[in-house]
Amino acid sequence: MTHDSRAQNSPDVRRGVQDGRTVTFLRLGVGLIGILLPVALPFGNWLAAELLGRSTDGFWPGSMSASYYTGTRNVFVGALCALGVFLVCYRFDRRDDRWSTAAGVFAVGVALCPTSPEGASDLQRTIGVFHLAFASLLFVMLALFCLYSFRNPRSTQPARVSTAYLAAGVLILVALALSIAAGATGVGADWQIRPLYLCEWLATWSFGAAWIGAALELAAHRRADPDQAAVPRQPGAALVEPVQPEAQA
Repeated sequence: MTHDSRAQNSPDVRRGVQDGRTVTFLRLGVGLIGILLPVALPFGNWLAAELLGRSTDGFWPGSMSASYYTGTRNVFVGALCALGVFLVCYRFDRRDDRWSTAAGVFAVGVALCPTSPEGASDLQRTIGVFHLAFASLLFVMLALFCLYSFRNPRSTQPARVSTAYLAAGVLILVALALSIAAGATGVGADWQIRPLYLCEWLATWSFGAAWIGAALELAAHRRADPDQAAVPRQPGAALVEPVQPEAQA
């Protein structure tokens, strides 16, 4: 068998392995979206009111999803679409590939299926149900990364790092449960910053911090061992041999 055929038939090549730099970049992109989006939405509404003179009932939307009906609609939709692209393109191992692809689809679903506005029609309420389902599933998938993928107790990962990922995953799930309760009960509806927005803010900052931490952890690992592949190889998988040019006659 030639070097070309061995390289093409390698399990890693068939799976579309990404190098450590690409995985680091995608993790960083996901994390930055999570950190910046909750702040960008009210800030964008403030800019729209101050600079463009757009009327607004307040800079803080009732929820992050409600920003779809404010001046920051494009920011919200664009950020979620970018998040979806990053997640769909993310490749690390087979389990993470499935989780990230599902999460990416859910992120795009949140962007394309807006939450129900006040006085919604039957169609808008139906779309709103899909929005809630996609948003809940997205947060659950991102929590799974924190709870299982980024934590590696069997490696040299410091215990405090593993604990931080665990805390981030738990916070995402707790914030998700609290946001569902806040949305169902309407508690704090007269607050300037509603509890629903605060819960979503906590969830997005939790996964954002975890993904940025995972990016920095991988970058540090690459500096310590630059020849180490970003994707853990399956037991018994053959290494990809470099393709050698054929000898000239």
